[in-house]
Amino acid sequence: MPIISRIGRDSPKVRLLTLAIFGLLITGAISMVYPFLLMLAGTTKSNVDKAEMRVVPSYLVDDEALWRKHVEGLFNESLVMMKQTYNREIISFEKLTPPAEPNRKFVGAWRAFLVEAKPPFYTYAIGYIHTPLSRRAAPTAMRQLKRRLIDRFDGDMERVNKELNTDFVDWTAFWAQPRTYRLRRDKPLDTPFGAFLREFKADQPMSNRYYTTVEGFFRYEFCKTQYTRDIAEYNKEHGTNHKSYDEVHLDRRLPAGPGRSDREKTDWEEFVRTIVNLFWIRADPEAAPIYRKFLQAKYGDVATLNLKRNYATTYKSFDDVPLIVEPPAGGLPLSDWDAFLQGWKDPDTGVMHMLPAERIRIHTVDFLFRDWLKAKYGTVEQANAALGTSFGGWLDVLAPQEDAHWFDFLGRTGPLRREFTYRNFAAVIDYIVLHGRGIMNTAIYCALAVVSSLLVNPLAAYALSRYKPPSSYKVLLFLMLTMAFPPMVGMIPAFLMLRELNLLNTFAALILPGMANGYAIFLLKGFFDSQPKELYESAALDGAGEFRIFWQITMSLSKPILAVIALGAFNGAYSNFMMALLICQDKKMWTLMVWLYELQRDSGTGVIYASLIIAALPIFLMFVFCQNIIMRGIVVPVEK
Repeated sequence: MPIISRIGRDSPKVRLLTLAIFGLLITGAISMVYPFLLMLAGTTKSNVDKAEMRVVPSYLVDDEALWRKHVEGLFNESLVMMKQTYNREIISFEKLTPPAEPNRKFVGAWRAFLVEAKPPFYTYAIGYIHTPLSRRAAPTAMRQLKRRLIDRFDGDMERVNKELNTDFVDWTAFWAQPRTYRLRRDKPLDTPFGAFLREFKADQPMSNRYYTTVEGFFRYEFCKTQYTRDIAEYNKEHGTNHKSYDEVHLDRRLPAGPGRSDREKTDWEEFVRTIVNLFWIRADPEAAPIYRKFLQAKYGDVATLNLKRNYATTYKSFDDVPLIVEPPAGGLPLSDWDAFLQGWKDPDTGVMHMLPAERIRIHTVDFLFRDWLKAKYGTVEQANAALGTSFGGWLDVLAPQEDAHWFDFLGRTGPLRREFTYRNFAAVIDYIVLHGRGIMNTAIYCALAVVSSLLVNPLAAYALSRYKPPSSYKVLLFLMLTMAFPPMVGMIPAFLMLRELNLLNTFAALILPGMANGYAIFLLKGFFDSQPKELYESAALDGAGEFRIFWQITMSLSKPILAVIALGAFNGAYSNFMMALLICQDKKMWTLMVWLYELQRDSGTGVIYASLIIAALPIFLMFVFCQNIIMRGIVVPVEK
């Protein structure tokens, strides 16, 4: 029977009351749904948009916001590398804007140069492989790298460590960093794993590469750190009149000629001899005799040089030793080449052996690209006419990597949006499903918790309801008192008891403390009391035993409330964290909640939100598919 009659509904006051009730319900629904939608949007966050508070993430509807996330991922969240590569002085990725006037012809020339020149591995790095700020995220290249390893070694991390000379604990601890080879100390991994990474890097598409610009490194990390970002300070120290740092270039050779100051020469020589990576330095062939003289002064005779512990060579004389063209990956030859470049003083004679500055030249992608343009167009004016550029000289020519990345970006906005939408979920799933027993342990724990709850609690409630002992109300009062204390109160006594019984790190330790539930027994007794007594009397007259009465009558008629008890047991077991962490300290026995806690300890915002959504899915699905059962468990006892 409705509370408000049909006649009463026509009253303006009643209608106003009804509208107010609906308004309050809608407001309450919004207040619950809105935070959930914010958390759902938060699963897509990276460091560039972690402060954004929108139900619909901006990158889904705004190409400029998507461009910022893409560039952040492309440069592996390194603002320094982005500034050097794009020659952009900005304070954060949030301030990044698309290129003002992208030049498609110039980008075409750049791509033609890359195809023709095929620069070696040390000239470029790949993106989407490392997320130091959006921690624990799983970008595209990292997922591909891990998948390639899993396929090659059948998911056996021990084989990976043995064959690639690594020491990863498990797949959740696997990681790789991009290598840019800018500083002198940056050296390639001279291991099987390093060779594997170089092989993987070579297979990455051009759209996922950025090439190291040594001029950007010189400008941003050498000049600006010494002379501040104020070009006036630089001009004051060097006697120049540059309008901005864009006019400060790295010369291929030692600066010389009119207008070049001694300070510029000093900076160039210091940068080349001690700071920049040896990969970017070459010596003129005329320096070969000086190099051989240095080796002879250091080793005395060629036999010592040929020793296995030194060069492991078979030179007949020092005249046979070639001048190093491309620096070796490591070992004594690399150390000697570095010493020759910086200067080595003979301890016996006191003579300084050093590669003359006039014989040093910079060998970078920037200069190779300029040489390629010069060979194709002859003069910078002809290059400007053909490519639609306006360079004042060859030193002004920088690789158009920003424009190239922009045009690549425009061709794959859809895949990028999908990537940023699910990559944090992929990281969580990879963590908890592919490389751990959390799912299996949780499933077993929940199943045992439901079964034990449906056995112990109904038996206790049936005994109180069927036999009505004199102390039944005292027992009920005791059961109700257990609800007055938070579960944390009993954790330490339970832990101590389980430890004495040697049950730690077992499913028994998870099940036993919560097998009997005072609230469940209280509910079941009330439900059993409402069942018709005539059924029990008829069953007894027909010769039914007590167990058959319990199982076929009581339990059959109690399915709604049993479903509610089962759901409560499942929810309690699934969401159990503190007790599971306390009594199961062995990782092999960790449940899903403990694994997610471990994941969240060193994860970024997006991964944390994604883990919360994934953790809530089983409870949500259980509620969606069991609504009718839950309502029957609430309504049926009231009707009876």
